[in-house]
Amino acid sequence: MRISSTLRAALVALMAFAGLAVSTAARADSGFVRLTIYKAGWIIGGSGGSGTLTFRGRTYPLSTGGLDYGLVFGGSKTVLRGRVSNINRPGDVAGVYGAAGAGLAIGRGARAIVLTNQKGAVLELTGNQFGLMANADLSGLAITMR
Repeated sequence: MRISSTLRAALVALMAFAGLAVSTAARADSGFVRLTIYKAGWIIGGSGGSGTLTFRGRTYPLSTGGLDYGLVFGGSKTVLRGRVSNINRPGDVAGVYGAAGAGLAIGRGARAIVLTNQKGAVLELTGNQFGLMANADLSGLAITMR
């Protein structure tokens, strides 16, 4: 059975594209993130803070900010540490992360969260929350490079 040259060229192009996609994913790397986030609100809440990204032996400063909507009451300080994966360069950690969450902190509470941004970066963070905060909300967190 003979395969036409057009079909053969299309198959070769498809295989090349698939190989490029696999090699790009294989080059993705991971780093370490530390964030300190201050949050306060009554129905509508806001958050802001700073942190660092350690990637390929270098440290990069980060800024955070966000909005929460839902049941939000109180104020807290949250310190999170963890891994960021699926990044190729430091700027890939920058972006908007969205989450739905619920929590209660009276004094001190534990926190864990997994977030993904529009570039595919995945944050897996754990830490402690200090203060008085009750929330069941939708939140958005923007991370920018400073």
